[in-house]
Amino acid sequence: MWSIGFAGVKPAKPMNAFNLLAKARELGVGVVQYGPNLPLDSLGEEDLSALVAQARVWGIAIEVGTQGLAVDGLREQLKLVAKVGCKLLRTTTEGPDGITPPLEEMRKCVSEILPDLVAQNVCLAIENGLVPARTLAGLICSANSSHVGITLDTVNSLAIPEGTEHVTAMLSEHARSLHVKDFAVKRLWHRMGFSVEGRPAGAGQLNVPELLERVSGGSPESNAILELWPPEQATLEETVQLENAWAAQSISYLRRYIAN
Repeated sequence: MWSIGFAGVKPAKPMNAFNLLAKARELGVGVVQYGPNLPLDSLGEEDLSALVAQARVWGIAIEVGTQGLAVDGLREQLKLVAKVGCKLLRTTTEGPDGITPPLEEMRKCVSEILPDLVAQNVCLAIENGLVPARTLAGLICSANSSHVGITLDTVNSLAIPEGTEHVTAMLSEHARSLHVKDFAVKRLWHRMGFSVEGRPAGAGQLNVPELLERVSGGSPESNAILELWPPEQATLEETVQLENAWAAQSISYLRRYIAN
């Protein structure tokens, strides 16, 4: 996030889609899941073809990430998925406007897009966050298809709030992608509240070995995507340096448990 930039944060040389792919190669990572902060549909046809070709040369799989369950939007993203040649489309329950639709509307959207997913042999992996894990599990079960699953994020659901163990217990069997995001919860000095900050994988409160075992046991086809929440430093340059250092440290740690 810091290297790419977002509203209020503008690096001198923002990381682009090709830079991220090169970082994956540098770290020996086998898959890059592009998110809405670096959308592949913003690339022209020539650049997208070049990115896909380079990924194939380097042996790196590309996955597409988007936001929301609006059927028209998902169909557009499935066209992009076909161009990239991947089998997973990650999305969220909330759309780009940050609004999560009612459960019945989400069910209707999933039901309507399911034939497209089956025809293209793609799994729609919905990320947990603002919807209770039990409700989200029910949504996946109601689809009754291997083409609808979960992107299991280890920290997002603290916003509701639901803890990592509860979310993992509810969703691990449906996981098609795991976002490994380590964290630390600290009590504030006045003891009236807590802060939540990111940590490099293996350096926080996330039980990574147990998490990987539970997800691989319940859903062996799931991949694992490293995500980081580096805290802001005194300057943007220092924050970007920290982000890069955490990425290298985290991948090195995860290599103990994930071979490729």
